[in-house]
Amino acid sequence: MRTLPLHAGAHGLLDDAATLAIGGETLVLTHDAIAEGVHYRAGTDPADIAWKLVAVNLSDLAAKGAEPIGVLIGATLVEHNERFVEGLREVLTAYAVPLLGGDTIATSPAVFGCTAIGRAAAVPHRTSAKPGDALWVTGHIGAAMRDFAQGGPAYLRPRPRLAEGRALAPHVHAMMDVSDGLLLDASRMARASNCTAELSLDAIPFAPGVEDRLAAAAWGDDYELLFAAPKGFAPPVPATRIGAFTAPGPAALLLDGAPPPEKLGYEHG
Repeated sequence: MRTLPLHAGAHGLLDDAATLAIGGETLVLTHDAIAEGVHYRAGTDPADIAWKLVAVNLSDLAAKGAEPIGVLIGATLVEHNERFVEGLREVLTAYAVPLLGGDTIATSPAVFGCTAIGRAAAVPHRTSAKPGDALWVTGHIGAAMRDFAQGGPAYLRPRPRLAEGRALAPHVHAMMDVSDGLLLDASRMARASNCTAELSLDAIPFAPGVEDRLAAAAWGDDYELLFAAPKGFAPPVPATRIGAFTAPGPAALLLDGAPPPEKLGYEHG
């Protein structure tokens, strides 16, 4: 993909959103798709599918400190389409986001896509962490893994950190959301910024009920915000310092001073 002609606002496809300068603001655009058997189980309530589809895209806007303008939806026609519409109404109402349009298609297996558009004044990218920065994360890690077997709300109905993203964006050096696993996403930020991320497992704020902490750190679907900030920074939102960035070394990520397990998180094919 990176060999294709890219707009400067694509940032080399090293980030989760593109940006376009318009007047004194920055337009932030992102698109994610979710598929049956990958992002949700067969038989999942279509209302939950709709919520997750929109929420994961709003999470990308949150990581850029953006205020949502609207979304476009591409939906597969499934049984109980009225439940998909109801879930869409719920998530759009919850975050005061209007629907701009979209399309539907009949196909199997089901795939759903969403394009989210937002506006921002200050946009942090994942490429700008610096040696000496502290590494922070909002909320808790592992709730989605904990709830996965029961189809619980943390897995099916994530809560994008839009307000937190807007509060953090003007002050942090780099930021992204935790979608594919804390360890993998921390290593991605480190590689993109030409640094090494050094994390402490004991410092990570795991959700209540999480027993396998290492598995939870690599599981994903948490949609918390991971951000790099100068030493001594006091976050304006609840967050936990989990490590720091150092000069680049042989590994992009060290966990408790050693290379982490080979599987850091979910790798897209």
